[in-house]
Amino acid sequence: MRIDKRDIGLPVAILAGGLATRLRPVTERVPKVLLEVGGRPFLEHQLEYLRKQGIRDVVVCIGYLGESICDRFGDGSRYGLRIQYSADGPGLLGTGGAVIRALPLLGDAFFVLYGDSYLSIDYADVADTFFRSGRRGLMTVFRNSNKWDTSNVEFSDGLIKKYDKKRLTSDMHYIDYGLSMYRASVFSNYPANTVLDLSEAIADLAASGELAGYEAKSRFYEIGSPAGLQELDNLLSTKNRREVTK
Repeated sequence: MRIDKRDIGLPVAILAGGLATRLRPVTERVPKVLLEVGGRPFLEHQLEYLRKQGIRDVVVCIGYLGESICDRFGDGSRYGLRIQYSADGPGLLGTGGAVIRALPLLGDAFFVLYGDSYLSIDYADVADTFFRSGRRGLMTVFRNSNKWDTSNVEFSDGLIKKYDKKRLTSDMHYIDYGLSMYRASVFSNYPANTVLDLSEAIADLAASGELAGYEAKSRFYEIGSPAGLQELDNLLSTKNRREVTK
């Protein structure tokens, strides 16, 4: 598949349905992706970056307080995007279950982005690596060496050899960066309302030799914890002040 950096032609599923318990009480009434970071809702920063990367189609997977996300971002036209929404339904499905639920909107190949990750990465290059690999999945990774969080990925020769959040090994120098790609067939054996953590499907892909890897060079930021939220808010607020004074 030929990748056009101006229009990649692949959708991005953003996982935005979790309870964000580590950020309570602030997230009891506001979903995590609507928290203000650098003076704007966090999801707005993600959408802006996706548009610059040549993404046109976004599927936001919603659950907890999901209606407020739909109300805030609508159809995405003001961001130069087409946004669709996939709701978990009466019960939360987990990150993997949310992807399965959204499959009718995603097509044969798609990106998955965590709703609390702020990343600086070349989406076209990631997609090109994915298709050239011939694998059914790809995980972006960062050589973390336990610096920002616990390293849980073995990566070498372009493949994810092992991914496990609980059973760690001395060869795990990398961490899940927050962006991945899949063929829809990865999830074809799961019923539509399966409750599943995406990490389980990723671990299975790695064990079967079907998970390619892409090493990101810029560190990741996240808003999943109070410390991470504060760090990114400081970064983006400083960036905004610099742009205003130019």
